Amino acid sequence: MSGDSGSLLNQSSSTDQSKNGVSRHVTQSSMMIGSKSSNAKKLTIKNFKAKPVLPENYERETWRKLEEAVSAIHRSSFIRYSLEELYKAVENLCSHKIAKNLYSQLRDVCEQHIRKQVHVFDENIDGELFLRRLEQEWQDHCQQTIMIRCIFLVLDRTYVLQNSMLPSLWDLGLDLFRENVLSRDHVRERCLLGLLELVVRERSGDAVNRSLLRNLLSMLNDLQIYHSLFEKHFLKETEQFYLTEGDVKKNQLEVYEYLIHTEKRIEEERNLCITCMDNSTLKPLIACVESQLIARHTDFLLNKGLSYLINENRMSDLQRFYSLLSSIQDGTQSLCTCFTDHVKGVASGIVMDSNADATMVQDLLDLKEKLDNIVNTCFDKDAKFIHGLQRAFESSVNKRQNKPAELIAKYVDQRMRSGNKESSEAELDRTLDRIMLLFRFIHGKDVFEAFYKKDLAKRLLVGKSASVDAEKSMLSKLKQECGGAFTSKLEGMFKDMFHSKELMSQYRQYQSTKADMQDISVDINVNILTMGYWPTYTAMEVRLPVEMGKLQECFRQFYLMKHSGRKLTFQSTLGHCVLKSKFKNGNKELQVSLFQTLILLLFNEGDVFSYKYIRDETLCKDVELKRTLQSLACGKARVLTKIPKGKDVGDDDKFEFNSDFKHKLIRIKINQIQMKETVEENIDTTERVFQDRQYQIDAAIVRTMKMRKSLSHQLLASEVYDQLKFPIKPTDIKKRIESLIERDYMQRDKDNTNQYHYVA
Repeated sequence: MSGDSGSLLNQSSSTDQSKNGVSRHVTQSSMMIGSKSSNAKKLTIKNFKAKPVLPENYERETWRKLEEAVSAIHRSSFIRYSLEELYKAVENLCSHKIAKNLYSQLRDVCEQHIRKQVHVFDENIDGELFLRRLEQEWQDHCQQTIMIRCIFLVLDRTYVLQNSMLPSLWDLGLDLFRENVLSRDHVRERCLLGLLELVVRERSGDAVNRSLLRNLLSMLNDLQIYHSLFEKHFLKETEQFYLTEGDVKKNQLEVYEYLIHTEKRIEEERNLCITCMDNSTLKPLIACVESQLIARHTDFLLNKGLSYLINENRMSDLQRFYSLLSSIQDGTQSLCTCFTDHVKGVASGIVMDSNADATMVQDLLDLKEKLDNIVNTCFDKDAKFIHGLQRAFESSVNKRQNKPAELIAKYVDQRMRSGNKESSEAELDRTLDRIMLLFRFIHGKDVFEAFYKKDLAKRLLVGKSASVDAEKSMLSKLKQECGGAFTSKLEGMFKDMFHSKELMSQYRQYQSTKADMQDISVDINVNILTMGYWPTYTAMEVRLPVEMGKLQECFRQFYLMKHSGRKLTFQSTLGHCVLKSKFKNGNKELQVSLFQTLILLLFNEGDVFSYKYIRDETLCKDVELKRTLQSLACGKARVLTKIPKGKDVGDDDKFEFNSDFKHKLIRIKINQIQMKETVEENIDTTERVFQDRQYQIDAAIVRTMKMRKSLSHQLLASEVYDQLKFPIKPTDIKKRIESLIERDYMQRDKDNTNQYHYVA
């Protein structure tokens, strides 16, 4: 060492002989350093002057010791040398560049040992006994390889690591076992057959040694022959096994039982694979089972059992069906198609059964609720099933033109009447929401509107609406669904009723100022109906009693005084009255129609009147008069007696006041025949809808032609379809075009009959 301060370095060398026989030089250095406070310090370390040298026989003697130790490990006998001594010997050989020979010698020794051991597999043993022997040999080989690697660890971590082409000692042991044991055909074949036999026994329900199966499959995986030797054969055997089982079980079991069996099989295979096999096998294994048990029989299972599962509402089985089909290609699509076909069949059956019209809407609502629950619970709210269910209902509901729309309107009317005590307001609102779901499927919404408007008018005029809030809620739902144009007339009806109440309050003040009206004991209430809002009613002239006529005329003068220029028409068919009546058994209040009132008031003048007399006095038409007399003399509350007795009213019949009439109630409602809907009224309503549709078609055609000036028939029809909200046939458009041409709204091109021109 040199430095500014000056120093003295004494060095001496000596040779030390280790007990392994390796000579090495030991250098001792002593240093004395004198320094001044202002000078830096430097230290220099020098290498050995000479490398350690091995004795001439060291390599041979050391290998003899190592070979003896390896042989002892192979024989599972005592090793005479300490592991530390053997480890040091390997380290010395590697540090003196003898690792290559050492690696080669070690490989030869291990290979010779394995070749000597192969004879144990030549014995004529098969099945599980052979597998146990193979497992034992493998475990012994692994333990021996681990022990040998511990001794030769330096060789593994230096020489082998530096030579990438050489396998590590562990990999060397695997290669030797694979090349000398499992490369033999009879060993490979018996190993494979034994493993597959264990799997078959496992699938048959027998108790098998899973530990043996797991260890041997782990061996194949370590030897990197798992996929080539076992997996492809295993999957092929699995495919054949479940192909056979599927063909047998699908006929033996009910569909729900087959689904449970399949689910159980898939879980068993998953458990077996996770426990004993490589993770990479799980996916193809489950796919194989699903392919053979589900995919091959999808159509058969759907056709055989889906309808039964839906009809019986077997939720867990339907959920299982969906889950299993979700795992195969196009499985849920097949399920959705079959589900949709089932819904179409059931819903169409309900709609087309004309004998069950009374329960059609309720049956459709119950079916829709049930199927919605299945889709949400069992089919995981899958969008395919939601849309499929909607398409199926839409197709089914419109198979019978117009009738479902009419019946839905009637169903709403039943629920909205005050006599319906079955549900609370909250339940009624939920029912209306369900009805709206059904309403969306209807193509002919104008038919619904016509019948709904007619029924709403009856509820409002007779005061039989269950709840004004419910009525407005339904109106709001319709407006949200179809727009303001659809509900404008319905909203106008409510406005008329509100304005009528205000008007009647003003009229009563006006009436109180009229001196000639003070002695009249009859009260009157009038509803003013705007003609465009309300259904069309046929005017019927009748002869009113003097007092009633006087009240009517008084109101007419009052109204026209307030609204000059308007026309006021009284609709006698919509009138109703409350009559105070005296019978031998007590006084009663009769709630009757205007026609019934006119007839009953005649009996203040006498007890018996002929049919002809009643007709002449009231001026009622025969059809209406006969139906009204039937309600009074042939119904449940018979305040008149028909002479002779019978259900039908003839021109020669007579009617007598029934003074002995009895009833437990004080106020008695006698069915208002004219408020009951008849077949003729239904036909008339439907015809008005068709007439309105013709007007809408005409308007759409003229509107389109006015904008385009000239169009082909095809383009005109296409635009008209887009504008109209109800179903229409091509022939209907053609008829309306011809009608418009006749009325000079448009004309046909002279050269091209399929081209039309607008006539300004």
